[in-house]
Amino acid sequence: MKLLHSLILGSGERHLIVLHGFLGMGDNWKTHAKRWESQGWCVHLIDQRNHGRSFWSTEFNYSILAEDLKTYLDHHQIQKCTLLGHSMGGKTAMFFATQNPEYIQQLLVADIAPKTYASHHQQILNGLASLDFSTLQTRTAVDQALSDYVPEVGVRQFLLKNIYWVEKGQLGLRVNIEVLKGVGTIIGTGLEPHQQFDGPTLFLRGLQSGYITDEDRLILHHHFPNNVLKDIEKAGHWLHAENPVAFLEAIESWWK
Repeated sequence: MKLLHSLILGSGERHLIVLHGFLGMGDNWKTHAKRWESQGWCVHLIDQRNHGRSFWSTEFNYSILAEDLKTYLDHHQIQKCTLLGHSMGGKTAMFFATQNPEYIQQLLVADIAPKTYASHHQQILNGLASLDFSTLQTRTAVDQALSDYVPEVGVRQFLLKNIYWVEKGQLGLRVNIEVLKGVGTIIGTGLEPHQQFDGPTLFLRGLQSGYITDEDRLILHHHFPNNVLKDIEKAGHWLHAENPVAFLEAIESWWK
């Protein structure tokens, strides 16, 4: 299999693997990674397939994403790691941990539960798919075009990180929008009832998010019986960016 792109900060045997969310990239976590590097971690900021600088493929589901991660760990000869995933990355992390528990020392899942979610990204995907880079020649123009589909400034700023210069005068998208615009249902896939991981697991939820409800505690304990749920106040789904101080404190007071 092809190898995922990553940015690696630090060295040593304490490996921290970070998986970004849908339409994100490992680079989104660079500020936190520098902090964790200073604490002695070897941090791997991974771009999942069809995202960032990783390869593109028409195959896209959580079993495939988990297999990509296994290939990455084997390539780098990582036998044990701490695995952190946000949103879609959290789903990949959960799938991987239940299928390959021997690799995981501790699991951290940011604002996503192992349940099935309804597709709700279609307007964003339609907006990205509509971008015509033969006429859009500045980031400001792209932002304006996206605003017809995505009125929230913060969400557009996040999406605009996927815009890059393919060559001088030619903008493009880092994400494989032709594939990703058709995977809304796949992104929401939940774990099967038999999938379980008994190792230490931390779930973090933004109290303004709604992705993890109080009722979800039962499904968290079913799949991850050794779990702790921590709330991040004054934060929604992008809890690591919206309240980084509380997010970092919650993580660093828990992990080993």
